Amino acid sequence: MAKNRRGRALNGILILDKPIGQSSNRSLQIAKRLYNAKKAGHTGSLDPLATGVLPLCFGEATKFSQFLLDSDKAYKSTFTLGVITASGDAEGEVLETRDASLVTEAAIEKALVAFKGEIEQIPSMFSALKHNGQPLYKLARQGIEVERKVRKVTLYDIRLDGFRSSEQTGGQPEVDIYVHCSKGTYVRSIAEDLGLVLGCGAHVSMLRRVIAGPYDEPQAIPLAELEAIAEEQGEEALDQLLFPADSALQHFPAVTLGETASYFMLQGQAVQISPAPSEGIVRLYRQLEGDDAVPEFIGIGEILDDGRVGAKRLIATGH
Repeated sequence: MAKNRRGRALNGILILDKPIGQSSNRSLQIAKRLYNAKKAGHTGSLDPLATGVLPLCFGEATKFSQFLLDSDKAYKSTFTLGVITASGDAEGEVLETRDASLVTEAAIEKALVAFKGEIEQIPSMFSALKHNGQPLYKLARQGIEVERKVRKVTLYDIRLDGFRSSEQTGGQPEVDIYVHCSKGTYVRSIAEDLGLVLGCGAHVSMLRRVIAGPYDEPQAIPLAELEAIAEEQGEEALDQLLFPADSALQHFPAVTLGETASYFMLQGQAVQISPAPSEGIVRLYRQLEGDDAVPEFIGIGEILDDGRVGAKRLIATGH
């Protein structure tokens, strides 16, 4: 018989501000320990070099982590011009240094125009993308390179937020870039491609995620602050930091079910509701007794061809 998992069966989403130099999984494990959580998962890796918004799902909220994985993201990044590294970021071995002192702000602005919209990228060998179950970065560290498929991503917005010349930095020029993009976009690839266009090479020297799906930077709690709260105030204070599971799903329309429809839905049976959207995924809520009762989130459903709502992913409720 399988052993029971230890920990609290809490549900919700923590918006963590991941520190630099730490893997996403390490950050997750620390937060899970602080919360004494029975079940937890992150919603897409940030490189150790990167900081910023990393939503962590606890308990029943893990059932909806895929929607955060698939969500749009936004980053603030600094590219160092004139230095090409093996990984496309500051952690990689320097392969070549070039003179980038003649690159102008106007030239960068002009080059960025071509990046906006749908573009093609080849995932870096130093990405977390897997090949036969093995992360590419592990293969790269062994000196192994494999063929990667070109993928299409969308840059909804890319802009130059700052430029520092060689004279200002005392070394290589630096550019501050803001990118709002679709899932699966590699900022290091943007840096490398921009360096290619400018003819001087470039790499990412700073990367911070400022938006992940519906969550943004002001909502993120630094890990050090989380540790202090755990030590000084305890689990109750930590729990106050959690967002409800349905906060990740606000882009889907909501449908509230009555008592009978809720019963059959929770049994896995499709139900007829009016009015309801004609297609797509919906958030499902159960109307509780009492005039002032707030409807209870019970999961997500999908509109079937016959107009009924079928269960897609339901959560364990306390009723």
